[in-house]
Amino acid sequence: MAGKNVEAYDFHAIEERWHSTWSERGFFRVDTQAKENRFYYLNMFPYPSGYLHVGHGRNYIIGDVFTRTKIMRGYRVLNPMGWDAFGLPAENAAIDNNTHPRAWTLANIAKSRDQFRAWGVQFDWEREVTTCLPEYYKWTQWLFLQLFSRGLAYRKKAVVNYCPNCKTVLANEQVVGGACERCGTTPEPRELTQWFFKITDYADRLLQDLDQLERWPENVVKMQENWIGKSVGAEVTFKAETGDDLVVFTTRPDTLWGATFMVLAPEHPLVDRLTTREQRDAVAAYRDRAIRATEIDRLSTEREKTGVFTGGYAVNPVNGEKIPIWIADYVLMTYGTGAIMAVPAHDERDFAFAVQYGLPIIPVLARVDEVAKSLVWPGSVCADFPRRLEALSIEYTTEKVAGGDGLFVTLRGEKQIDAFARAMRECIAHGHSNEIVGHRFVFTFEDTQIALDSVAADAEILRRCKALYHGCGKHRSVLEMLWGCKFYRDVLFHAEYGAMMASAEFTGTPGERAKAEVTRFLEKNGTGKEAVNYRLHDWLISRQRYWGAPIPIVHCPKCGEVPVPEKDLPVLLPEAKTIGKMGLADIPGFADTPCPKCGGKAKRDGDTMDTFVDSSWYYLRYIDPKDAEHAFVREHVDRWLPVNQYVGGVEHAILHLLYSRFITKALYDMGHVGFKEPFARLFTQGMICHPAYRCAKHGWVHPTEVAAGDTCPKCGEALVVSSLKMSKSKRNTVDPADIIARYGADAERVYTLFMGPPDRDIDWSEEGIRGSYRFLNRVWTLIVGHKDDLAPVGADPRPDALDEAGRALWRRYHQTVKKVTEDLEERFSFNTAVAAIMELVNELAPYAESAKPDPALLRQTIDGLVLLLSPLAPFLGEELWRRIGHDGSPLEVRWPEYMESALAEESIEIPVQINGKVRARVLVPADVAADADRLAKAALADNDVRARIGEQKVLKAIGVPNKIVTLVVK
Repeated sequence: MAGKNVEAYDFHAIEERWHSTWSERGFFRVDTQAKENRFYYLNMFPYPSGYLHVGHGRNYIIGDVFTRTKIMRGYRVLNPMGWDAFGLPAENAAIDNNTHPRAWTLANIAKSRDQFRAWGVQFDWEREVTTCLPEYYKWTQWLFLQLFSRGLAYRKKAVVNYCPNCKTVLANEQVVGGACERCGTTPEPRELTQWFFKITDYADRLLQDLDQLERWPENVVKMQENWIGKSVGAEVTFKAETGDDLVVFTTRPDTLWGATFMVLAPEHPLVDRLTTREQRDAVAAYRDRAIRATEIDRLSTEREKTGVFTGGYAVNPVNGEKIPIWIADYVLMTYGTGAIMAVPAHDERDFAFAVQYGLPIIPVLARVDEVAKSLVWPGSVCADFPRRLEALSIEYTTEKVAGGDGLFVTLRGEKQIDAFARAMRECIAHGHSNEIVGHRFVFTFEDTQIALDSVAADAEILRRCKALYHGCGKHRSVLEMLWGCKFYRDVLFHAEYGAMMASAEFTGTPGERAKAEVTRFLEKNGTGKEAVNYRLHDWLISRQRYWGAPIPIVHCPKCGEVPVPEKDLPVLLPEAKTIGKMGLADIPGFADTPCPKCGGKAKRDGDTMDTFVDSSWYYLRYIDPKDAEHAFVREHVDRWLPVNQYVGGVEHAILHLLYSRFITKALYDMGHVGFKEPFARLFTQGMICHPAYRCAKHGWVHPTEVAAGDTCPKCGEALVVSSLKMSKSKRNTVDPADIIARYGADAERVYTLFMGPPDRDIDWSEEGIRGSYRFLNRVWTLIVGHKDDLAPVGADPRPDALDEAGRALWRRYHQTVKKVTEDLEERFSFNTAVAAIMELVNELAPYAESAKPDPALLRQTIDGLVLLLSPLAPFLGEELWRRIGHDGSPLEVRWPEYMESALAEESIEIPVQINGKVRARVLVPADVAADADRLAKAALADNDVRARIGEQKVLKAIGVPNKIVTLVVK
């Protein structure tokens, strides 16, 4: 290309030229009656509370690339788009901007459509759905009525998180750090009558059918499994001193003999009866604090455990021990019975709680590894004790401790423990004690040995230790005392199913039998029974705000809860000029209505539905979005669903996906659909992050407003800087319009794909976008500069007629086609696909500039390059396809094919290790790589290797065929 003048890469003109061609020609419109090569691709639809930023672009650019690739592969791809348009964020944003949420939302939708167009992201726009429009929410209300008619929608009183500023119920996930995520106000606990969907009826099926989701990320499946939280165990009845029965659910009935206290949820209805007069104020204050924390915060394993003693006691039904009753916020009324038996030796939370409050910890399960430890202090045993340990083959180390050398002993198995205990009994010095900790807990004193097998033994051991050692005076339990010794910490607690110990007649029962045998014992004695429990609880759908789908129920004093007849749907949102923070029930004239059943005076339900209801079924509506008579038609949805490929953020891995799965199963049971799972394959993309700046006084500051030295532009104070997910609320977004104006949409698309593995969080980089622009500029210059050197369209190269450089490029081309095809279609590895195309360009450029490039090879390689690049950079792809002599669009052309015969490597890259570290790599012919001597000589002759050796002398050169060359130099 030397000497050729190539016109500049004018991305503005190119992108303007091709913006409309895809929609005008209907490439993305799909006939849902099609019978062959159907593929349903679905992005999670966006929430239009504001404009789209480059972080949103990652999801939709990925979808556009995948769809274009599939179209070129011959599929009829259904790729629709819609808007998750109801909900609190959109309503609050509208209030902040002094406008009606409908006007605010529809304006954002219009702007977002323009942003998709600017990105070159295409959908079947004829299937667009908008959840806040009556033609959609009519069918959301229909869905509610289907569930209501089958007892799956019901109303009850519940304590909820209520934001007094936003004036609505908040889901647990909307309370972050004890505050409303939207406005920062601390929510209040309120008892309200709320609507629920009975998702718990489907808990088992939601759990069992996870096995069918073979093409879902493992972490998402695990998150769903944990959220459902099925536990099999027993319900056990403890009798309180007041005469009340305290029923607990436990997955470990085999640990009952180690239950040393009970813990109730602060909300438990028996707390007031069980609390003594002396503890009443402390309990009341703690309950007030605890009820304000979210369920997620209360269950956090990283959070310090807190609680208060009620003053009351209960009796352990298996051993008659009197145990104290506490309340603590890590116990929830929504799980089990709201009361637990605390077994601190074998439950991590209970252990931390017991250590903090000095409660007894009694081990009742042996360790599976049978490991125990003992720290023998200087002067506590006879002088020949180390020799005796050596004779018994007992492992120990000697380390400095207070008073001299201590023996840190590790015991393995019953025999060693017994032998050590006998030796210690014979050698213990006057005024000293010793403990064996772990598989067994045995304390040796001058006159006796005591096993830690009961609360009474705990008290006696602690009394004796305090009498011997002044430093033990502050301790309240034996294991609290031992917790101070780091050597013991890894054997003080375990949750394995070891054999039972210190458990009356069950002592010695193996772990695999213990749970079942103890459960039968409880049933026989009338103190317990087998039970199954779930963490999952019913889906609270009521919201006390205006911007949502009204619940289609009428409350009649005579007839009760009456469903609105289907013919009268939708129940429309009432018109109002301004909304403010009024709920739907506050809108004048909305509530009053005649009862559909008796005609008498009645009231409409004043709540709207959680926006998760809208998104739980939208994938069904896309099939027939304009059908005014049905939400969807079974024959049609069964043809296209389950969705072949679903893509969205991992932040929706639990609730949205769980709710969608529940709705699908419920519709299946009603006969409305013929499939049980909505999404066959799932991919969760990572987030794009960007620096976020926060001022203690003025809140979040946009990066473009940040003053020099990362100070607040308003007050000059230092800002807290963090790399966070792009978010409008954090004001750390990047406007795609700015990026497109400077570098073009294709450059943004390529960078978004190339920036890193798409399932990981990645920081946005201005230098990265510039690099992608330079690459596209290079592609433009290379192809336009050599368009006249190409053989006629359709010419194929003859591999046997190519020179060595030509054959290398021919192989590289076919290898690239294979890799890019698999990366885009199967692996969702877009960054490596871009890298493979870049490598092809690197090899193509010098070949095209060589003295006699083969025109047919150039034609094949450049045609293929444009086709591979066109889904990633579609504007450039359309332009270059015409520039190199083709009619029509790349979307009308079959995806490039690769030849298996071209994939075999004729050269192999071999690493070269110099003095133990890989310092270089050499490319050698396959026959050379297979010969040790020739391989070593080739490495020594390589210029890069010679430069790294320099003046040093080569002592050894060893070639390992097809693997590595090792050089030793001095």
